[in-house]
Amino acid sequence: MDMRHFLGRFGGSRRPGNGLVAVPVAIILVITLVDIRTPQKIHLDPFLVAAPAITASFGGPGLTAAVGALAVGAQILIQYSQDPLMTANHQAQTAALILISVFVTLFRFVLDRRQRQMHRVRSVAVAAQKLLLRPLPRRIGPLLIASVYVSAEEDAQIGGDLYAVVSVAGAVRLVIGDVRGKGLSAVEDAAGLVAAFRGSAYRNLSLPAIAAHLANFTHWNIVHRAEVDDDAAESFVTALILDIHDDRPRVDLVDCGHPPPLLLRNGTVRTLEVDEPAPPLGLSAASESEYVVETFRFVPGDLLLLYTDGVVEARDRGGGFYPLADQVASWNEADPQVLVDRIHQDLLRHTGGDLGDDAAIVALTRPLAEVGPSGGATESR
Repeated sequence: MDMRHFLGRFGGSRRPGNGLVAVPVAIILVITLVDIRTPQKIHLDPFLVAAPAITASFGGPGLTAAVGALAVGAQILIQYSQDPLMTANHQAQTAALILISVFVTLFRFVLDRRQRQMHRVRSVAVAAQKLLLRPLPRRIGPLLIASVYVSAEEDAQIGGDLYAVVSVAGAVRLVIGDVRGKGLSAVEDAAGLVAAFRGSAYRNLSLPAIAAHLANFTHWNIVHRAEVDDDAAESFVTALILDIHDDRPRVDLVDCGHPPPLLLRNGTVRTLEVDEPAPPLGLSAASESEYVVETFRFVPGDLLLLYTDGVVEARDRGGGFYPLADQVASWNEADPQVLVDRIHQDLLRHTGGDLGDDAAIVALTRPLAEVGPSGGATESR
């Protein structure tokens, strides 16, 4: 095993380039040569401590220890060249450099271990995100779909926003929602609702029935969690549940207190406001009769944009909200993937990368090349 391989294993995953390693080595060489050639009254060897300190900023503990040992050796060489008999002052300086080198090496070791732990946590979070929020298929039925999810939690990949899509008889069914709160309890609520939504696909429920099913599941879950968590009693979920029909130019929608979708058509943007929004899910037990389906025209070439309130309530440094409708109107993008990517980047620019809440975005379209029958016009608006 060569020394670089040993230091790489001992030093963790950080593998500095030769240019960075040369910096502390050059510092040691320059100080050694200059100090040996200068009068004894001038002492530069205390500056050797900079070498291991700088190394700890980019190298692992193995490399830091090696540079520290090299610095100690250089200091002994300087002192011996000036006085073969090591004085008490020389011994104190050498001991101090050894202690500092040991300290920065231990610091680098602890920091590397923390970084490895954080990497494992992020890996688990990514796996959990894929389980909770499976990437939406690029294509399902006659639709093209794209999505993006941004968590407000630092170093987290998941949060309380959710979306899922399934195929049902004659339509594509989609849910997007936002759990009140943050942290693990919000993740738990989101995971439960997504599982309930996916599990209902085979039952061919109507939109009011699926809305009541999700509301009752959420209410049941909140009631049981409230037995051990007082904050759970205040939880609820805003959601949109939609059916986009395979062979009719319309979208059926139940709005449970969620921000309304945007419909992009021929360079214009329309907000699909419902006349009778339902309460958020989970506030109480519910029945089908409480949910009203409202229908909107959705023809080939239209693009439907769904989002959570973390998007439109994101603020810039001046406190201004993100102008989602104005932005997408000015861009006039027709491709769902291009649109969600552009919104994602623009949202991060608007907030300076610091979102105050989780944000989820889903865009979908029916390509113009796949114009189907035009039935259902009398039911759409």
